[in-house]
Amino acid sequence: MDVDTWIDSLRDDGRRLADAAAGLSPDDQVPTCPEWDVRKLVRHTGWVHRWAGAMVRDARPEPPGREVVLPGGWPPDDGLVDWFRDGHRQLVSALESAPDDLKCWTFMQAPRARAFWARRQAHETAIHRVDAELVAGAVSGFDAEHAADGIDELLVFFISRPDRGPRAPEVKTLKVVASDAGRDWTVSFGPDDSAGHAGGEGPVDCAVTGRASDLYLYLWNRIPPRNLRIEGRGDVLDYWSEASF
Repeated sequence: MDVDTWIDSLRDDGRRLADAAAGLSPDDQVPTCPEWDVRKLVRHTGWVHRWAGAMVRDARPEPPGREVVLPGGWPPDDGLVDWFRDGHRQLVSALESAPDDLKCWTFMQAPRARAFWARRQAHETAIHRVDAELVAGAVSGFDAEHAADGIDELLVFFISRPDRGPRAPEVKTLKVVASDAGRDWTVSFGPDDSAGHAGGEGPVDCAVTGRASDLYLYLWNRIPPRNLRIEGRGDVLDYWSEASF
């Protein structure tokens, strides 16, 4: 995927998140985020959009503070979705206008900051769109390209962040095979940050195979593995499901 495709995905999933949230009560509980209701889901994603948008728009060398991101405080419930839509538009516009050689802060390794933020926000918004749809009771999946890219971002970069991703008493190795995308990944994790990495060949403790969309949502702990083929030690996936992303 390229920057324009990530921005298109961000635009589409943000609109769909807002449309889903508009039909829900702010007090409705989000099953995939037990401590969240719809209000917290929309606030979180709207905050992140404004935070990332300010980073890109102002080419900030470090993250903006609350006074920049939320100068007027949280919106009232009856204005929450409109507030979300406005922050989403600001982020899309900032990414579209940013130069390819943008220099600003990022929190994961990336060759170019603009590409990093387009990719990260596309997947952030996609997963939270699913959260809103789960509340509404009608979840739609993803095409294989988007889902495989999201799996790659999660396994290669996201879980390697300090205090993120799965932990196990000893090093475990998991292979993920996206059957409809022609891609696979092998990731290891153990008792500390230093054990987490993606790549490599050789024997694995567990292999999980399925459509990229199902894997993408499963690995983000949004759906159960009922449509996936699991081979090897199931406890590896138990450790994964307990992870904090």
